[in-house]
Amino acid sequence: MIVVFISQVASTLVMLPLLPLGGLMAHTVGEEFKGRAGGWYQGGNLGGNGIGGGAGVWIAAHFSKEAAGWTLALAMLACALALYFTSDVRIVTTESFGQRMRLLGHDLLAILRSVIPLFVTVLVCSPIGAGAMNNVWSAVAPDWRASPDMVALVTGVLNGVIAAVGCVAGGWIADRAGIWWAYFGSGIAIALVASAMAIMPRTPNTFSFGVLAYAFTNGLAYAAFSAIVLVAIGRGAASTKYAALCSFGNLPVVYMTAVDGWVHDRFGTAWMLHTDALSGAICIVAALLVFQKINAARRAASRPV
Repeated sequence: MIVVFISQVASTLVMLPLLPLGGLMAHTVGEEFKGRAGGWYQGGNLGGNGIGGGAGVWIAAHFSKEAAGWTLALAMLACALALYFTSDVRIVTTESFGQRMRLLGHDLLAILRSVIPLFVTVLVCSPIGAGAMNNVWSAVAPDWRASPDMVALVTGVLNGVIAAVGCVAGGWIADRAGIWWAYFGSGIAIALVASAMAIMPRTPNTFSFGVLAYAFTNGLAYAAFSAIVLVAIGRGAASTKYAALCSFGNLPVVYMTAVDGWVHDRFGTAWMLHTDALSGAICIVAALLVFQKINAARRAASRPV
C-alpha cells in the first residue's frame, strides 16, 4: 500500500511536466508538423498506458516484480533522454510575478475573444472523438461472450498498440489533409465503428475487432485533437493554454462514460453504442454549420471595400 501510494503521488508530479510539453511543441514545432507532433504525443499517452501497464504485469508474472520495476524505470529514463535533443525554451522577462499573472490572464481571455480559439474550446468540450467506450468495454464484454483472457488482451496491450498506431497515422493525416478534415473525419470514423458494433452479431470476434477498430479511430481523433489545440493556443502562455484546453478535453470523456453506462443499464447494448455514435455525429454536424458561418464571415471581412 505504501509503494502504491508513493507511485501515485509521483505519477501526479510526473503529469505536471507533461503539460509544458504542449508549450514545447507550440514553440519548437513548425506549423506544417504540428499534426505529427500531436500524433506522437498522444501515441505516448494512449499507447503508453496500455503497453506499459500490460508489459509490467506480464514481466512481473513471468519473471519478478523487481524485473518489472527495473524495466519500466529504464524505459522511462530512455524516453526522458529525448529532452536532450529538444530545443530549450526559456522566457526572458523582467516583469514581476504579479505582472506575469496579469499577462497570463490576458492571454487566457484572448482565447475567449478570438473566434477560432473560442470555437476550439467549445469543440474540445463536445463528445466528438472522446472515445468514452474505452472505459466501458471491460464492463460490457459479457454481452459479446468475450472471455476474460480476450478482454484483457484487446483492452490492454493490443488496445495500446493499435491506439498508438492510430495516433501516429492521425498526426500524419492532419498535416497532409488539414487539421479540420482530420478532426471531423476521425469523429465520424469512431461513430461509424460504434454503430457497426451495435448492428453486428454479438460474438467474441466482433468484440475483438470492434474494440481494436474503435481504439484505432480513437487514436486518429486524439491526434487531431492535439493538432487543433496547438493551432488554437499560438505561442503566448502556450503551456498554460495547452493545459487548460486539455483539461476541458477530459470533460467529455467523463460525462460520456457515465452516459454510455447509464444507457446500457436501461436500454441495452445497441442503444449504448448508438448513443455514443450519435452524440458525436450530431455535434459534428452542428460544428460544421458553425464553422461554415465563421469562414463566410472571415471571407466577407477580408474583401476590399
